[in-house]
Amino acid sequence: MSNNGTDFTTGYLSSAVAIVLFGSNFVPLKKYDTGDGMFLQWVLCAAIWLVALVVNLVLRCPKFWPFAMLGGFIWATGNIAVVPIIKTIGLGLGILIWGSFNTLTGWASSRFGWFGMDAEEVPHPMLNSFGAGLSVISALTFLFIKSELPNNPCNVDNTPLIIEPVINTAEDPCADSPWVDRLSTTYHRIVGCSLAVISGILYGSTFVPIIYIKDHGKRNDSEYAGASQYDLDYVFAYSSGIFLTSTVYFVAYCVAMKNKPRLYPEAVLPGFLSGVLWAIATCCWFIANHSLSAVISFPVITAGPGLIAALWGIFIFKEIQGLRNYLLMMLAFCIILTGALCTAFSKT
Repeated sequence: MSNNGTDFTTGYLSSAVAIVLFGSNFVPLKKYDTGDGMFLQWVLCAAIWLVALVVNLVLRCPKFWPFAMLGGFIWATGNIAVVPIIKTIGLGLGILIWGSFNTLTGWASSRFGWFGMDAEEVPHPMLNSFGAGLSVISALTFLFIKSELPNNPCNVDNTPLIIEPVINTAEDPCADSPWVDRLSTTYHRIVGCSLAVISGILYGSTFVPIIYIKDHGKRNDSEYAGASQYDLDYVFAYSSGIFLTSTVYFVAYCVAMKNKPRLYPEAVLPGFLSGVLWAIATCCWFIANHSLSAVISFPVITAGPGLIAALWGIFIFKEIQGLRNYLLMMLAFCIILTGALCTAFSKT
């Protein structure tokens, strides 16, 4: 990366790969039962850690900064809600909502120097701010789009008014179902959208520890003095935080379930594949952060996967249907595209 032209090319190519993979990494799991998502989370995070280990060996094991693991903790905490989100509002709408709040949080923290980071300057700050503002508008637009999901037999709205205790106790298929499957239709949208917003905010904060280390690594009086300025050098510590956190959560889940966790063997290989795709996308994002800076890469990469996921939801899974929803989706896409272009050109 010897000049700005090479940096921009590398950054935008990495961003494109990250967008496609982030928008598609949950697709392998769509037709498999994942229950409450806790077992799936652990499998996915194990795959992420293995990919990061390979990358770390290729990079010849750069210095391990434990503070970077905090970013992994934040991401894994937000990721716990992914399965309930997909089950309640669908893959496309879920990624669109959490991606928008991810965009806003990540952009604002980098642009204004929150959490002890250095504020990042761009040649055209108004254009950059306008692009980020459009992401907020797109998030509000997504909230009006309704997903068409299959009716759940365990939905409490479908429970008979009169139940025979003796007969139904033995044959009730919902007695041992995950909590998300027992939600009423009314609460599906409320719970799904709320969890997507929370996950988006956590996702948007996940790179804060790494950027903090890099910024303070430029200062001789800091404990992080001399820290690498190449973002990919932190991917192993970041992924280690993800795997450690998911393991702790899974053990706590097993304890809460009295050593009877819900395991779904059919979801193991799809979950592992999903984790590999996510890990590759994250490595590309780290490269984009280095080439473009987070204030540029965040709005571009976090806005794009929603488009890819929505296309999966429209053409393959039929989650989004109806003229009204299609028009709202087109409007949201135009807003996202405009915002991403404004953000990208703000550094040129």
